[in-house]
Amino acid sequence: MELKYKFPKGFWWGAASSAPQSEGAAKEDGKGKNIWDYWHEKQPNRFFNYIGPEKTSDFYHRYKEDIDLMKELNLNSYRTSISWSRLIPGGIGEVNQKAVEFYNNVINEMFKEGIEPFINLYHFDMPFELQQIGGWESKKVVEAYAVYAKNCFKLFGDRVKRWITFNEPIVPVEGGYLYNFHYPDMVDFKKAIQVAYNTMVANARAIEEFRKLKIEDGSIGIVLNLSPPYPRSNNPADLKASTIADLFMNRSFLDPAVKGEYPKALVKLIEKYNHLPKYTEENKIVIKNNKVDFIGVNYYQPRRVKAKENLPNPEAPFMPHHFYDEYIMPGRRMNPYRGWEIYEKGIYDIMIDIKENYENIPCYISENGMGVEGEEKYISDGFIQDDYRIDFIKSHLSWLHKSISEGCNVKGYHLWTFLDNWSWQNAYKNRYGLVALDLETEKRTIKKSGYWFKELIKNNGF
Repeated sequence: MELKYKFPKGFWWGAASSAPQSEGAAKEDGKGKNIWDYWHEKQPNRFFNYIGPEKTSDFYHRYKEDIDLMKELNLNSYRTSISWSRLIPGGIGEVNQKAVEFYNNVINEMFKEGIEPFINLYHFDMPFELQQIGGWESKKVVEAYAVYAKNCFKLFGDRVKRWITFNEPIVPVEGGYLYNFHYPDMVDFKKAIQVAYNTMVANARAIEEFRKLKIEDGSIGIVLNLSPPYPRSNNPADLKASTIADLFMNRSFLDPAVKGEYPKALVKLIEKYNHLPKYTEENKIVIKNNKVDFIGVNYYQPRRVKAKENLPNPEAPFMPHHFYDEYIMPGRRMNPYRGWEIYEKGIYDIMIDIKENYENIPCYISENGMGVEGEEKYISDGFIQDDYRIDFIKSHLSWLHKSISEGCNVKGYHLWTFLDNWSWQNAYKNRYGLVALDLETEKRTIKKSGYWFKELIKNNGF
């Protein structure tokens, strides 16, 4: 069979999920409460069909079955996270030995089946007690995270070689402090900036602890959701708007992670509006001296931007959108279920940017996927015929392949996700998996895309 797109030898083919979205067992074996457990208890109406994180897909009890399925689909790698509130209930203090046993079992099972674990330390799931003292606004929480990270490296670093500090650190900033879709559900740009800054101090502190342990063949990175900001036009006002959107939404995490410093234009902008975070010289030094080894890129959609149409209401809260408006481009292709534009070339543009502006640091696609509501309408011959997902993956991979052929240092592709999982306020509204989950019976059924993905990995291309 002649392959049009052949990928480099040793390419990481896999999928991604997280502890809070897959484990369930929210109150079992000494696990502490995280902010999602708390928010669902207090406001279940904020979650689609009232479904919270207590059950999810029950990976806690079914990890062997799921890892068997991963092997069946030829996955050679898989990203998940450790639950801070499971490993250290309350976020500070004693390590929970039941949690250590569980994560050891998962890691060992993955190795047994030839699947390399990519382990992420934080995926939106702040221990509730630490949120009560300010979450990422608090220096104490930053230091607690460094201790938690050190514990993880010591407990599991003899086997786990690919570590990730944070998944999409901008999302808790946007969701929790600007746009009302994560707890603590505030609208405060100044706090948002402090949270973003302290998260990058925490990222650097975790890397510092990692370096001290000298884990053989180990590397540590961060996963960022990058969306290229495309201006509506070449009008100077539109170009300026897209530059500012890029600084806020991409460079604010990419630059400190890879370069160890913030873009001067961003610092100047937030200083002008008196929104600089509180920081110390020590913070600046730790960020400068502890850069990532690789970048994971989550790509779902582009960001289209235009100059502000109307002056912001002076009495409204100050927000990033003070500087630009979202632009709804006529004729854009949409995933109507998620409300996201499908624009495959974005994946190529991100990789070229990393090559040209970030010293071609090793990177991989850590998430890319398509969420669809009501997939049961596509069932035929006993399983879901999700050709739309296969087309989505193919078209993104063709652009990813182009970037590799042009010298981009791309090491792999992880799909979101392996098995339909719980997704924050959306719960199970949109399904992303290669494997379907029946919520009532917990039965797993491979979709057409799963069988296609299996062949893709077997052939290392398509």
